[in-house]
Amino acid sequence: DMQGRNLPFTLEAERSQGERIKKRSFYIKYNVNGGVQERESSQADVFCVAFGKGRKSIMRTAGIIPARYGASRLPGKPIQDIQGRPMIWWVYQKAIKAKRLDQVLVAADDERIMEECSKWKIPAVLTGTYHRNAASRLQEVSERIGADFYVQINGDEPLIRPEYIDAVIPETISTEEEFGTNIIAPVTSPAEVLDPSNIKVVFDSSLRALYMSRTPIPNPFLSIDVTYYKHVGILGYNKKMLDFYKNSVPGTFEKIEGIDTLRFLDYGKHLQFIVLEEVESLSVDTSKDLEYVRKLLQREKDIVETGNKKSR
Repeated sequence: DMQGRNLPFTLEAERSQGERIKKRSFYIKYNVNGGVQERESSQADVFCVAFGKGRKSIMRTAGIIPARYGASRLPGKPIQDIQGRPMIWWVYQKAIKAKRLDQVLVAADDERIMEECSKWKIPAVLTGTYHRNAASRLQEVSERIGADFYVQINGDEPLIRPEYIDAVIPETISTEEEFGTNIIAPVTSPAEVLDPSNIKVVFDSSLRALYMSRTPIPNPFLSIDVTYYKHVGILGYNKKMLDFYKNSVPGTFEKIEGIDTLRFLDYGKHLQFIVLEEVESLSVDTSKDLEYVRKLLQREKDIVETGNKKSR
């Protein structure tokens, strides 16, 4: 069983220290229960970057979809019906189209979600009800599912695009320090800048995160030539980063701002921002959001069905 395990492998390709790997198609040979099984690797297995100390360029990636049943504004949100299928099905379908994920599974907190996942043949694990956020839930999953990098895919975003998920996966990961990535995008309207639900971010010249806030940052005191950026909510972590989160307590600014991800910056951990110029998605938090998404996905379904009829 290759699912969710760090299995020994050999990479059959020429490589040299300090040089780029030009060949993108490799075969990875797994030792499975004493036997051998071969498969062509995905880009998530092999990136065209040289090996280096403290970095890993061959890695296994897991997309985790946290799904919580007891949302206060929309109970049972992950299994709300959208065009005859539960919301979590739509998220899963988008996630499995990402090219750089080796596996995708749902991290549920309720048997009712597990039942729906079983019905629709969606891989899922049951996690504790005590988690107060997605990072904590991912950490529990990381104890059972072996991977080098874990991508958080929010279970209430059925409009998410596979390319956004691919973008959060770096070409190499650190193996010697806590490390995470976070998609950000330019803010496109003054209303978004002022909205405290849109988390604004600032970063250094290498896009390493410096701070996140519900207030507009930076402040245009000396210049009005400012582009504001916002946290999108697609994140990735190595195992060390998730373990740190579990074993730490909220820091000063996390407690002030109420932003979970500030935990990493409070303690000086490496959170790398990745900029996407345009991100279109919607977190379904209310019945109104749900109706809006139903209409959009009905159009998407109609387009697919019309295209299938024409191709016959």
